[in-house]
Amino acid sequence: MSRIRPHLASWIVPALLLALLLVAPLLLPDFRLNLMGKFVTFAIAAIAVDLIWGYGGMLSLGHGVFFGLGGYSMAMYLKLESSPDQIPDFMTWSGLDQLPWFWEPFRSPVVAITAAIGIPAFLAALLGLLVFRSRITGVYFSIITQALALIISILFIGQQPVTGGTNGITNLTTLFSMPLKDPAVQRGLYFVSVLMLALVYLFCRTLVGSRFGLVLRAVRDDENRVRFSGYDPTWIKLAVYACSAGMAGLAGALFVPQVGIISPAAMGIVPSIEMVIWVAVGGRGSLVGAILGAILVNGLKSGLSESFPDIWQYFFGALFIGSVLLFPQGIVGAFRRLRPAARKAPAAAPAIQAKEPS
Repeated sequence: MSRIRPHLASWIVPALLLALLLVAPLLLPDFRLNLMGKFVTFAIAAIAVDLIWGYGGMLSLGHGVFFGLGGYSMAMYLKLESSPDQIPDFMTWSGLDQLPWFWEPFRSPVVAITAAIGIPAFLAALLGLLVFRSRITGVYFSIITQALALIISILFIGQQPVTGGTNGITNLTTLFSMPLKDPAVQRGLYFVSVLMLALVYLFCRTLVGSRFGLVLRAVRDDENRVRFSGYDPTWIKLAVYACSAGMAGLAGALFVPQVGIISPAAMGIVPSIEMVIWVAVGGRGSLVGAILGAILVNGLKSGLSESFPDIWQYFFGALFIGSVLLFPQGIVGAFRRLRPAARKAPAAAPAIQAKEPS
């Protein structure tokens, strides 16, 4: 019975969080609900980062690339659906008179969704194969992923005729022939995002709780010992890195129809570092912490920018520095430290009371 109770207790916070997200459409106006939908997609990206950083020990500073690739894949489909008989407007402005061949498959939503997950996963697998086989770890891995974010964002900016350049892909108006500005469509996208967040959380929780998850944490703690035990850390890290990239791509694909735009700014170094901040604030090595961190940090960012449009960055920076100094293990880590103290306190009280009568 004692084993069952902790197991059930570990589901209380995720269940409450899911209930709050499902009730949100009843409490929030359309504008706030749209913001919350964006935050939910960010939570999926945060889980992806936490999976490789918190459980695998690989600090990626380039996950914005995978988020952006997923977003571009979905945006290409939405752009073609918005103008089925014409090539996209930015191509016309750049002098193209024919749709590029690699755009043609994105007329299908199935291809777009598959590419949103598959292309980031494939790119991560290719990069991971080169990096992990060379036994590159630690800060060198972080620098390589950061360089990837810089290279890909510059590449997309330079390919104006086929990517939209700095402006990206804009003027997305319909999804499955339904207007994206319709509140009912946005509400449906919100519920789909919440459903995907729940599925991603369940998948990652099952993964980290399995034998593979145990080996993954062992690789994080002592890679050489794992190698001497007969496992090959290369393939373990490669698998989880590709999986994490695919989830980030899914987040990007859900983000685009709710925002109506995707640009290279979403796949650069800054958004990649922000993802790491979400995980650090929420609590590294805690899937729930990644969700809380993404929602709380972005909620504070939105609130401060509205209340203090000129100086909100200073408040936001101070809040982040303060949270890191006061809660170095994140919000979830702080609660975990409080629980043992709460359990010990009642046990000490009877001992004191027993001595008083004597």
